[in-house]
Amino acid sequence: MARYTGPSCRLCRREGEKLFLKGDRCYSDKCALSRRESVPGAAGNRRTKVSNYGLQLREKQKVKRYYGLLEKQFRDTYDKAEKMTGITGENLLSLLERRLDNVVYRLGYGASRKEARQLVSHGHFLVNGKKVNIPSIRLNVGDVITVKEKSNSSAKFKELAEKAATTPKWLEGNAEKLEGKLIALPVREDIDLPIEEHLIIELYSK
Repeated sequence: MARYTGPSCRLCRREGEKLFLKGDRCYSDKCALSRRESVPGAAGNRRTKVSNYGLQLREKQKVKRYYGLLEKQFRDTYDKAEKMTGITGENLLSLLERRLDNVVYRLGYGASRKEARQLVSHGHFLVNGKKVNIPSIRLNVGDVITVKEKSNSSAKFKELAEKAATTPKWLEGNAEKLEGKLIALPVREDIDLPIEEHLIIELYSK
């Protein structure tokens, strides 16, 4: 499956804000954005006026990078959101939040979405009792995510079992059992990311 394999900190610098792609490092003094705020590249310090199209493009790129998607995956998700009833921008964010790798991250099983994606790919989780290793699978209300019994004994998951993660209200987590459940569809006010989804809609509507 195609994925970005370059330096994560470069993406944060390009967007000019923390995307929290490297877990705890993003909260420390080692964060590249804290030490060097300029945009990557030779023209990084050059000030240019950003057009409306530029603003829309940057917002789309930022959201893609938050969730770890490439263009085709993101466009497919947008097309699905557009066909759904309701507000397209809110549908888009709801679909992105319900990806398995994001749900694993939201439950506290990964320090970042990137790590959560890797854990899913390595087959550490069950969905409704069945092994799943595809990060892009979209969960529905009632689906139960469980850490595999063989994975419970690893140091990482033992540590997770000892602490309760703060989960959004559309998820129900059980740290002791290393289990989570999707109890409702995420709505716009549940998503704590600084996203202006209307800019993405404007971009794709042209």
